[in-house]
Amino acid sequence: MSQNTEIDPVYTEEIGHGNSIAAWACVGIMTIGFIIGGIAFAFHNATVVYASIGVVVLGLIVGWIMKKAGFGVGGSRSGAAH
Repeated sequence: MSQNTEIDPVYTEEIGHGNSIAAWACVGIMTIGFIIGGIAFAFHNATVVYASIGVVVLGLIVGWIMKKAGFGVGGSRSGAAH
């Protein structure tokens, strides 16, 4: 039994890693939610913790909507020339 362990160093397409307007908006909103939630958790404020969970979910929804609107990697409005 033979195994091919050689790695092909030539890539035919650019790896995007989610570097798009939609991804940045999603991560930015979610980061704000996590920061606010962490601070509220430290101060035992359950109402704000639950609200911050809503902000994190909102970030996911905004990212998904922006991707569908063409602002994702390779999207028509992403500004990337593909």
